[in-house]
Amino acid sequence: MKIAIIGAGNLGLSIAKGLITNNAVTQLYLTKRSLDSISSWTEYANTYITDDNKKAVQESDIIILAIQPRQLAGILEEIKPILHDNHVIVSTVTGFSLAKMEEVVGKDVFLIRSMPNTAISVAKSMTCLCANEKGKARLPIAEAIFNGLGTSIIIEEQHMRAATVICASGIAFWMRLIRATTQGGVQLGFDAEEAMRMSMHTALGAASLLIETGAHPEEEIDKVTTPRGCTIEGLNEMEHQGLSSSLIKGVIASFQKINEIAQE
Repeated sequence: MKIAIIGAGNLGLSIAKGLITNNAVTQLYLTKRSLDSISSWTEYANTYITDDNKKAVQESDIIILAIQPRQLAGILEEIKPILHDNHVIVSTVTGFSLAKMEEVVGKDVFLIRSMPNTAISVAKSMTCLCANEKGKARLPIAEAIFNGLGTSIIIEEQHMRAATVICASGIAFWMRLIRATTQGGVQLGFDAEEAMRMSMHTALGAASLLIETGAHPEEEIDKVTTPRGCTIEGLNEMEHQGLSSSLIKGVIASFQKINEIAQE
C-alpha cells in the first residue's frame, strides 16, 4: 500500500509507527508544515517527508487525514483536483461528517471516517469505522490498517458520537478507575508504584479474560465471589455507593456534551 498521512502530529505519527512496524506499507509519505521535527523519519525505508500535501497525495493511493477539524475543508479543497478514481480518503477528524466531506469532494470518492483513541500509540486502539456509500467497498482496507494498530469495528455513522464517548473518552474513564484502585492500594500499605503496577496489570488481565474467552463480565465475577467473601463485600459496597450508576451517568453526560458541541 502507498499511504500518505496528511498531518504528522501525535496521532499521525502514531499511525505511521504502526504501519512501519507491521510492514503494512510499500511507500509512506508524511506531511507537516515544519519538517524539522519529523526529519528522522526518513531513516525508515521508503518513508518520505514533505510540506507539500499535493505531492504526497499524487504519490499515494490511501490518504489518511490526521488534522484539526478547522483544517479539513481547506485541505480537501486543496487536494480535490488531483484525486483519482482509486484514491481512498480516511479521515480521523472528530465531528466532520461524511456528508460534509462529500460537499467538498463529491459522492464519487471513497470516503471513510475513523475514530481511534490514544492507545493507538501502543497499538491498542479501539478504532470505530464508517464510510459513505462509495467508501463501503474500501472498508476492508481501513480495517487492515487499524487492526494493525489495535482493534477496529464498523458502525453506522449515526453512532460515531456515542463511540467517541465509549472509546475515546473511555480511555480517561478507565484511567480514573485505575487511579482509584491505586489510591486504595496505597491506603492498604503499598507504595504508589507497587499499587499502580498491580492495578494496571489487573485491569489488563480483566479485559484480556473477556476478549480471549468471550465471557460475560458477570461470569468472571462469579468465579471470584464466594459466599460471605471479601470480593462480594467490596462489590456490594461499591454498588451501594453508586459505582455502576455513576459510570453510566458519566457516559450519558459525555454524550450529551458532545451533542451540544456538535450543534454550536
